[in-house]
Amino acid sequence: MNIKPLFDRVVIKRMEEEKLSAGGIVIPDSATEKPIKGEVVAVGDGKVFDNGNVRAPKVKVGDKVLFGKYSGTEVKLDGTEYLVVKEDDIFATIG
Repeated sequence: MNIKPLFDRVVIKRMEEEKLSAGGIVIPDSATEKPIKGEVVAVGDGKVFDNGNVRAPKVKVGDKVLFGKYSGTEVKLDGTEYLVVKEDDIFATIG
């Protein structure tokens, strides 16, 4: 994959959610929500302000992040689904 997001955009690959409930019941794909956790696979150069200054991104490739449930745009490249979001739509990094 060769993708380079522009400005403050970040490309995320969603992490798979658990398919079993706490009681051991298998949850079908149609009943699960899309995950809000993912791994950063590409990062833009940063946010450009009106005065021309650029703020470097706070996330980097390989970071595990939490993002908004309805954030970004889904794209499919080489058979894999990715999510392109603005850095502002990322809530936190996961340890």
